[in-house]
Amino acid sequence: MRSAHLTRLQGRSIVGLALAIGMAASTLGEDWPCWRGSHHDGIARETGLKTDWSGPIPMTWDCNVGSAFSSFAIVGNRLYTGGTKEGQQTLVCLNADNGQEIWSQGIEKAYPEGQGGDGPRATPAVSDGRVYMLGARGLLVCCDAADGRVLWSKPHQHIPQWGYSGSVLIEGDLAIISAGSTDGALVAYNKNTGDEVWKAGDAPVGYATPYPFTFEGRRYIVGFVGDSAIIVRADNGQLVWSMPWKTSFNVNAAAPIFHDGYLFLSSGYRHGCILVKLSKDGDKLKHDEVWSGKALQNKFQSPVLYEGALYSGDEKGLQCVDFLTGRENWSLRRIEGGDALTHSTVVIADGALFVLSQSGTLYIGKAQTSEFKPTTTADVLSGRCWTVSVINNGRIFARNLERVVCFNLKQD
Repeated sequence: MRSAHLTRLQGRSIVGLALAIGMAASTLGEDWPCWRGSHHDGIARETGLKTDWSGPIPMTWDCNVGSAFSSFAIVGNRLYTGGTKEGQQTLVCLNADNGQEIWSQGIEKAYPEGQGGDGPRATPAVSDGRVYMLGARGLLVCCDAADGRVLWSKPHQHIPQWGYSGSVLIEGDLAIISAGSTDGALVAYNKNTGDEVWKAGDAPVGYATPYPFTFEGRRYIVGFVGDSAIIVRADNGQLVWSMPWKTSFNVNAAAPIFHDGYLFLSSGYRHGCILVKLSKDGDKLKHDEVWSGKALQNKFQSPVLYEGALYSGDEKGLQCVDFLTGRENWSLRRIEGGDALTHSTVVIADGALFVLSQSGTLYIGKAQTSEFKPTTTADVLSGRCWTVSVINNGRIFARNLERVVCFNLKQD
């Protein structure tokens, strides 16, 4: 009986430990290894975040990494971003817990740009112990994630007006970028060796990151390139669909969104947006337009699709638009008594919008179609803040051109 009793107690302990581990994992979410996270949707799978701060949100750390628009890739306790140092664009690895630099690797000559800001634009991507980065001048590098050592690199020559900005997409064993023109509207390299695997199209380069999706059992890649949107097969680069989409200065920059057979695209300079329904057409794809208009006009901010609605900052302010109809649910040009919300960035976690204004004010409020009512307003940065924040392990990471900050969002 004693043995059986101990066995029952041990069983309960194991179950309790498993539940505790599961709850901790649910609270802390998952790694954020690339632009817009591992699901490519701008939604952090975290819970237990405090969203109604009456006082200041506690800062964990801050540091200066040099000028860049790069967002963050976070794997384990390592954070990767871009910067500028000593005349070079740099790939920087920080300890996500305290902000201390682990290593910094120069990747190519500095990129000065007077209108927006200097430095790399793309966000690193991390996969299998390696980190991939595309410099603003077009050099793609693969580095050892442990020490920053360059393992291989590939140059690209068709630099757009504001520099290469799309990030690297890791798709299986492929590292895919939008290169442009004779380098390929989309080009895929073996992520381990740097050997070219396929190249698709010759459209001019845009500013968006290649976007993966699965449709009818097959993997595809969307390229939102300089003058159009294209879809290719992920395995061999075969072009299966294209649609003209011409925006001023070739600024097709916002992330495409695919959901349940529908593809959404949006661009700024008063161009607007479109939702199409995809279908098979032999070994190709075709589309039917569902709606189009100017409900969203995303210059460089990317919308987030959450529970049937698109949330985004754009040229008009902060918007909430019904995905399937294009109907405006609400629109805010500015928070009363606060900042203008034009060109603000949005990330979603734990059912809340985390909105960073371009002047550095963070607004947190429930993601809902009825209204946006911030429960927290916090000045977290100053200067130009065009980079989308990342939420990981109960913390929010944000930056302006040079400074990275980390704030604790865990419950008291």
